[in-house]
Amino acid sequence: MSLRKFLLAALAGAFTALALPVAAQQTLKVGSTPTGIPFTFLDTKTNKIEGVMVDIITAVGKDAGFEVQIEPMQFSALIGALTSNRIDIIAAAMYITDARKQVIDFSQPIYTYGDGLFVPKSDTKDYTSIQDLKGKTVGAQVGTAYVEPLQKSGLFADVKIYETIPDIMRDVNAGRIQAGFADLPIVAYNLQQGRFPEVRLVKGYKPMVVGSVGIGVRKSDQELLKKIDASLNKLKANGTIKQILTKWGLED
Repeated sequence: MSLRKFLLAALAGAFTALALPVAAQQTLKVGSTPTGIPFTFLDTKTNKIEGVMVDIITAVGKDAGFEVQIEPMQFSALIGALTSNRIDIIAAAMYITDARKQVIDFSQPIYTYGDGLFVPKSDTKDYTSIQDLKGKTVGAQVGTAYVEPLQKSGLFADVKIYETIPDIMRDVNAGRIQAGFADLPIVAYNLQQGRFPEVRLVKGYKPMVVGSVGIGVRKSDQELLKKIDASLNKLKANGTIKQILTKWGLED
């Protein structure tokens, strides 16, 4: 090989090596649920998971330098999928709780709310606490922070466990159970959209659990967690988080 060809080949190799880091941006798999509107839900028009937490993790990834690939799965499967490396991040309506923090780590809190109580419209009683529902059959979503306090209260004829919030609302709507407990913003959003017309949200009810949602990562991914928190700080400061919450009706 001539000296000129050797130098050209060497230069080409150098430029290729320099270009590789730009092209090889990391893609992380993000677990989100298809039924947690407005936090995460399947948009039937686009056949994609969308919502508050999808918008937030996408904005975080853009700022932190990674792509996101949304993986739909049921709420109860999220933590297992994360710890078994099937996904890299949880972005859903998942409370930061002490029990969950023993298994995975969370970002700083993003949005705070409590459980909502919903009953058939034909039931006009103004319930204020779970004590007012003694003897009734109620429902809650599997894996949520509401199941244990309901079961431990000993108040109810039965506490039925459901895979999704719409499943609970469907049974309340049909009169198959007498009340349901679920994330207040998700219940309110479903009712605002005209779903489950025979269900009403009890306005005077005081939540039994109040918590904050955050982004979940494996305990071994501390560098990723630092990046996520740094990006969340920037996105809160520049108004992006507020804009996303407002877009989905969670901020006035």
